[in-house]
Amino acid sequence: MLTKKRKSLAIAYSTICLFVVVIAVSLSNYLLFNQDPFSPNTLSFSIGFGVIFSFALNIWLNRQINKLLDAHLKELFKDFSAENEVLYKTNEVIDLKELEQRVKEIISKRKLEITTLKSQDVFRKEFLGNVAHELKTPLFTVQGYLSTLSDGALYDEKVNKKYITRASKGVNRLIYIVKDLDLLTQLETKNQALVMSNFDIVDHVRNIFELLEIRAAKSNISLEFDKDYLFPIEVHADEKRIQQVVTNLIVNSIKYGKKKGTTEVRFEDVDKHTIKVHIADNGEGIAEEHLPRLFERFYRVDKSGSRKDGGSGLGLSIVKHIVEAHHQEIFVESKVDIGSQFSFTLDKVTYSGDET
Repeated sequence: MLTKKRKSLAIAYSTICLFVVVIAVSLSNYLLFNQDPFSPNTLSFSIGFGVIFSFALNIWLNRQINKLLDAHLKELFKDFSAENEVLYKTNEVIDLKELEQRVKEIISKRKLEITTLKSQDVFRKEFLGNVAHELKTPLFTVQGYLSTLSDGALYDEKVNKKYITRASKGVNRLIYIVKDLDLLTQLETKNQALVMSNFDIVDHVRNIFELLEIRAAKSNISLEFDKDYLFPIEVHADEKRIQQVVTNLIVNSIKYGKKKGTTEVRFEDVDKHTIKVHIADNGEGIAEEHLPRLFERFYRVDKSGSRKDGGSGLGLSIVKHIVEAHHQEIFVESKVDIGSQFSFTLDKVTYSGDET
């Protein structure tokens, strides 16, 4: 049943993509080469290209979904084999009470397996539903604007550029989702190797502040440290991935921050070998019941509608996987109308003179 649903989902979106690609290619020919978008030659080329693109998308989606689900299944069952091996290893004679106890243990484990399988089934359904929802919104947005253009708005200079721009935003949203799904798949299946190096985390955050300065200014939010850090703090990690972690967390704080608010970064020495990075804001905050599920894929605190600020809905899930790939921990504290604080640990670089 679930396999049929997955196939139907992929076919449905491939069909929609075929329609979108045909219209997009036809319009591109008109805008770039001044060719009739609905001439036989243009339509033939557009349909051919659309079929190939849709077929490739169908295969890619199925592979990505299967990789994620297989990784999740292995994680759930990794402890069962070792436990069952211990149960069946012994051949010694045992009394009735011990036999009864072992039978109870086996029954208990079988019940746990059944519960786990049910949990896995729920995960599959939720994941497919979330992917469907996240892809549906930008696809239908693009479809709507391109349909309007093909119905005659293409020749109206007052609206054609505006509609093409809006359709482009929908395409960008699809690109975000596809890229982040691909990265998440690599992280979950351990196919994304970390490139470890030593770097100054203070300077690293300072550079991210500069990159996000304009975006923060639009929301009238200031990016700052809790104090002046006059000396470098060296950590050992994958610099590119940690940049993604810090950037995602700061962007979130800007997105859900208050006007004239603040996003503050501070560093805390946990011990000689570990440092904790805190990213705090005084924004709208998150209700306590949402915190346990905050790092799940596509999980929404606001259930009312689509993601008005773009993004893929996978940012926090990617953050968690990157931190855990470093064998570190991530934490979140939040109170409604007060703000949120995300924290994660990193290995600190220590030198022989520091070991006192």
